[in-house]
Amino acid sequence: MIGFSTVEKKNNFDDDVEGKIRAKVSPGNKDGKLQLTLECDLPGSWVLHWGVTYSDDPVSEWDQPPADMQPPGSVIVKDYAAQTPLVQEESPEGKRLSYVQISIDNSNSIAAINFLLKDEDTGTWYKDGGKDFRVLLAEAIPKSFYDPSNGAGLKVWPGILDWMSGMFLNPKESPPQTLQNGSEIEDANPSNQIGDSVCKEYKLSKENVLKNLLRVSVQKNTEEKLNLVSFDTDLPGDVVLHWGVCKDDSKRWEMLPQGEYPSDTIVFRRRALQTTLQRKDNGTGSYGVLCIDDQHTGLLFVLKLKGDNTWLNSNGDDFYIPLQGLLSVSSAEAPNSVMDGTKKTLDIMQRINEEGKMENVILDEGQQEVASVESNPSELQTPIFPDKQIGSIEYKDAASILLNKEIKSLVERISAESSMSVGSKETQEKFLQEIERLAAKAYTSFKDSTALFTEKSEPAVQAWKPKGKPCSGTGSGYEVVLQGFNWESHRSGGWYHKLSEKSGEIASRGFTIVWLPPPTDSVSPEGYMPRDLYNLNSRYGSVDELKDIVRRFHDVGVKVLGDAVLNHRCAQYQNHNGVWNIFGGRLNWDDRAIVSDDAHFQGRGNRSSGDFFHAAPNIDHSQEFVRRDLNDWLQWLRSEIGYDGWRLDFVRGFWGGYVKDYIQGSEPFFAVGEYWDSLSYTYGQMDHDQDAHRQRIIDWINATDGNAGAFDVTTKGILHTVLEKCEYWRLSDKKGKPPGVVGWWPSRAVTFIENHDTGSTQGHWRFPAGKEMQGYAYILTHPGTPAVFYDHLFSNNYNGISSLIAVRKRAGIHCRSVIQIVKAERDVYAAKIDERIFVKIGPGHYEPPNSSKWIVATEGPDYKVWEAL
Repeated sequence: MIGFSTVEKKNNFDDDVEGKIRAKVSPGNKDGKLQLTLECDLPGSWVLHWGVTYSDDPVSEWDQPPADMQPPGSVIVKDYAAQTPLVQEESPEGKRLSYVQISIDNSNSIAAINFLLKDEDTGTWYKDGGKDFRVLLAEAIPKSFYDPSNGAGLKVWPGILDWMSGMFLNPKESPPQTLQNGSEIEDANPSNQIGDSVCKEYKLSKENVLKNLLRVSVQKNTEEKLNLVSFDTDLPGDVVLHWGVCKDDSKRWEMLPQGEYPSDTIVFRRRALQTTLQRKDNGTGSYGVLCIDDQHTGLLFVLKLKGDNTWLNSNGDDFYIPLQGLLSVSSAEAPNSVMDGTKKTLDIMQRINEEGKMENVILDEGQQEVASVESNPSELQTPIFPDKQIGSIEYKDAASILLNKEIKSLVERISAESSMSVGSKETQEKFLQEIERLAAKAYTSFKDSTALFTEKSEPAVQAWKPKGKPCSGTGSGYEVVLQGFNWESHRSGGWYHKLSEKSGEIASRGFTIVWLPPPTDSVSPEGYMPRDLYNLNSRYGSVDELKDIVRRFHDVGVKVLGDAVLNHRCAQYQNHNGVWNIFGGRLNWDDRAIVSDDAHFQGRGNRSSGDFFHAAPNIDHSQEFVRRDLNDWLQWLRSEIGYDGWRLDFVRGFWGGYVKDYIQGSEPFFAVGEYWDSLSYTYGQMDHDQDAHRQRIIDWINATDGNAGAFDVTTKGILHTVLEKCEYWRLSDKKGKPPGVVGWWPSRAVTFIENHDTGSTQGHWRFPAGKEMQGYAYILTHPGTPAVFYDHLFSNNYNGISSLIAVRKRAGIHCRSVIQIVKAERDVYAAKIDERIFVKIGPGHYEPPNSSKWIVATEGPDYKVWEAL
């Protein structure tokens, strides 16, 4: 007996809408500033993604705009750009116009402004014909404006006008790797000078996408207790079916426990399957068939278009096909029954919504953007194989005919159960660490089974695996970290020696770990452009001085972290094309060690598993020789230098699973990764809910199996807004917990308020001035592992920070301490930690209940801490 059910869906995208982008540069007021006005007359919620090129650093085309240049509502993106929402207003003619104005100070020596536009309504990025939009100030400034005779100044320009014009004739691709959406963006008018202003216009049109159809048919064989699910679509190119099954109404993703999968199927993170649909012979689309037993109640899936990494889902949810409750009819009756429309219909789109919309999810380098498109109501159609009888014995052969290939067995379920044995000599701390490591694995499985598939697939990892045992790099739980350098420390002429002289003082202040700067030979003096990894003579000191400072800290009971830059490495030689992609030194890799999609360096490795660092070749960690060499290097640093652990730079650039291997191989006492990206903002205002931001950090920690912690960038960002705007209510999330990573996984959260990138002389994201002690009152009394910045300790905050650390030590606060938020209002925040201390920050009033049982331990401007008597 066989039951049929079929449905199809057509997608209609909007027609083209044409408009203009207008860039106008004009002299500002008498203060000698230029005024750049960008306007867009297309409907939408537009955001300007922009950066600057400095005249004294022309090689770096994208740099972060100066803080005084950023309009209100701007958000910093990494360290090379800002995002600013355009303001909307209505013209007298009733037309909506979006614009932003940027003031340019001539003292900043800015040569050009580079930008892209993003429509927040659709998630679409717009470029200038595949390149970044670029406003060249050297060409835009009216001659009268920089003429010394008019007294306006701008002395930087006269000497470099010709040089600048030639330099930007062939602009390079911008760092933001935005989606190529095919929109037509062309220069409508060359730059036209109007009075003292220069104006340039670009035509802009939104993409017109053709109609597409997806049809799903389910045939039920009651004798064999099987469901045969077929797919038919006219979507162009290679289409991947990302699918799983479920056993109940919870719609939890599972794989078929055993069985045969269609050809061209791979396992995705052990919780889903990815099957490439077969291309039709006439080139009009693709089709495929799945065989699913009737023990499963439903089929879950999303679609992926291989060519442009586009994902299709059901209005933000997975497509769901129920597999139970189908009517069973004879095979002879089935086609007519379906054509008559009398049998039960499986609505593939789940009535997507009342307007019949579905979601087109576009992924670009891990970022999810959503564009809504219209779709027609469902229509019943004949199955794509109505005349093929599926019998109890012949169903495999039928599927083979439909697929043009025999269905073969590809993968058997792999079960990797971790065992835990705790001997009598093991401490409770080790017991907790092992539980957390196993919990991390369990969480990863759960999340991968329920996520909306915005992640990239696991990279293809070659056979090498590190020796060693699983390691929880979170220390004892009572660590307090000091970042032992700033951005200018390399200029000291012997930083290792100077810092080692403070080792005793640092230990006496209660610090248990000191984080040292990158130790290797480097193109940049700060150490973050490593070249020869085994050459440890750097601007901070010699290899012998490095060994000495590690020994001196060990002598006073302080452990030492090495700053390991694993994401990228600078080459020492050029290839035959003149590209710097041949490495020297002991690790003399060739271009196979560089990811293939880093176009600047012509790598021959696999595609990147993360984001790009554009200033140097991005290393391909999927290569067995790379992982083995880096693991050996880390082990060498542990044995030869004496490092106790790692601060891992720019971990967004490569998959966290590789970090798990490196930690297992080097077995550090403590490890923390720098996973830094932008928080969530709406029209320039920080969102209260930052769950998506901290989730990305949690996901990275999970990819390491919980073997490393991560800097709690979420907490830092929230503290910025709290202190800048006196909005202390933000320090409690919707469940009454801390709103950062420390609120979800405190033992893996390394809290901080400043570092060498955000503060020091770089100042990419400087903590609110004068409010530093409120920040430290928060992180030094809360769970998590707090990290103090060198510049803050050795300043007028020395005594205040020391007092807070002393309170933390006396109260026994640790990374897993229990916190109860007792007040989170406009002007005051208060919390109780481990029934041992109360802390209050903010100008508002708070006193703990039963005040006779508490004593003030330390206090300062707008903060106070009480200890239990």
